[in-house]
Amino acid sequence: MAAEQAKFLTGNLTQHIVTMSLTSAVGFLALFVVDLVDMLFISMLGIDELAAAVGYAGTILFMTTSISIGMGITGGAMVAKSLGQGDSARATEVLTHVLMIGFAFAVVIASVLYANLHGLTALIGASGETQELAISYLKILIPTMPVMLVGIVASAALRSHGAANLSMMVTLVAGVVNAILDPIFIFVLDLGLDGAAYASFAARFAMAGTAVFYLARRYGGFTGLSFAGVLRDFKPIAAIAIPAMLANIAAPVGGAYVTFAASEFGEAAVAGMAVIGRVTPIAFALIFTMSGSIGPIIGQNFGAGKHDRVRKAYNSSMVLIVVYVIPVVAVLYLLRGVIADVFNATGTARDLIYLFCGPLSLAWIFNGVIFISNASYNNLGHPFYSTWINWGRNTLGIIPFVYVAAQIWGAEGVLIGQMMGGAFAALVAFILSERLMKKSEQDAIPNLKDPAFKDHQRAFKITHLRR
Repeated sequence: MAAEQAKFLTGNLTQHIVTMSLTSAVGFLALFVVDLVDMLFISMLGIDELAAAVGYAGTILFMTTSISIGMGITGGAMVAKSLGQGDSARATEVLTHVLMIGFAFAVVIASVLYANLHGLTALIGASGETQELAISYLKILIPTMPVMLVGIVASAALRSHGAANLSMMVTLVAGVVNAILDPIFIFVLDLGLDGAAYASFAARFAMAGTAVFYLARRYGGFTGLSFAGVLRDFKPIAAIAIPAMLANIAAPVGGAYVTFAASEFGEAAVAGMAVIGRVTPIAFALIFTMSGSIGPIIGQNFGAGKHDRVRKAYNSSMVLIVVYVIPVVAVLYLLRGVIADVFNATGTARDLIYLFCGPLSLAWIFNGVIFISNASYNNLGHPFYSTWINWGRNTLGIIPFVYVAAQIWGAEGVLIGQMMGGAFAALVAFILSERLMKKSEQDAIPNLKDPAFKDHQRAFKITHLRR
């Protein structure tokens, strides 16, 4: 059973990466296409404040999603390593404990956020009617954070088992549920922006339910409730989860500053950035999913001590990033007018969309390098590296760049500065990954001066001579 599950220890690594990434991308696209359609439906309502409200609310929701992804990284890394070591029972046990700890933590975070929505939305620049709309939207979705976390962690576990198709189905189900309910709630029931939130509410439950069903049906489900087991695993789980969550929280913090900077140029600028925020995960879906797909591949091979395959997987991912981003940028450039027209974008919002859908988005190569490097840190036992890189990227790599560029180019400078800051962070991330892989390879080589190695060598010679 364990040998069958640890499927990434053999076979073509590029094929594994492409297969995992493409199947994950299908489900990922389903969710974000619906998110894009949400924005389209909302823009059809003809109320300018609605698009800006989604932008502000999205910044807060990005934080909850990032925390959940941090727990997903934890579950995925620990399950993949256990499978690579040939211990499927341990993989099931640790997944159960990650879910229990993560769910409890999500309840606490959701409660704190819910109680402080007015202050948080004001902090990122929302005010007046736009702020009230954003708060109403958030009050519906924030309570579902624990459910979303279960879905994300369970889906990550499926990827660690190599079940790319099942992980894809999890997000596809959520996307279909959202797509069906969106127009019903928004237009038929005349719920407007709240209708979009209720559709997402239902989709999160669908995602969690589907993921848990597949794990229970195909991979032995979960272990029984054991407080002693949870306490025993709390430290190793926290050792990955804390830096992974801190690393993921960095992105919404950087995004919050970008939203705040854009708000200085009016709601049209915030609305334009909100549209870009919906287009980005669709255009660069493979980059997002590749980072989640490479983790189990690295994790299984690291657990099995196959360090040559770890390095090959990392290098193959770097090549695939460049091969993917260049044609996507060309397509964005050709469709920039269509994208702006679909969302009825005019003035500053249209200028920002045109700017993004051009050579500027080539900077996503740098983001791809950061994503893949973070996945390598988390699965090679150094999750705090991803924390340092992400916080560096979203503070020193955003705030000064955005501030200076905004002074020079106005609203467009906000976007330019955001993209420019990724280059230096990507270089540092790449160097750290190379050093970490080299260290792992060196640690795997026996120390010739180690007495234990000499004893092993002596025993081997005696056995060999007797034969």
